[in-house]
Amino acid sequence: MSKDEKKTPKPGKRLQVQLSPNLEPIYVNFALITHSHSEIVIDFAQTMPQMTQARVKARIVMTPLNAKLLLRALSGTLKRYEDSHGKIEIPEGPSLADQLFKPFRQEPPPGKEE
Repeated sequence: MSKDEKKTPKPGKRLQVQLSPNLEPIYVNFALITHSHSEIVIDFAQTMPQMTQARVKARIVMTPLNAKLLLRALSGTLKRYEDSHGKIEIPEGPSLADQLFKPFRQEPPPGKEE
């Protein structure tokens, strides 16, 4: 068996994830989501009520395929959460969630309508 064959995980084996001992968790309540042809970019930020600024705490860049896989993983996790703790209700109409987690749309400069 070659060295490469020994390093390749077998299908069905679990990936071991290592966390750095000095890894600090961050709290975010705001996300800006943008994309290009080849990447999805998510900026995770913190904002406070009545504030007009948000401070980006982390930027994640991934392929569209990995973003779709993340969406599937989050959907599955939220389903299991709701099965255990009850349905998460999203407020109707314009809400903080709509403002915080809708895709970012850059407004055209004045005088240049789309």
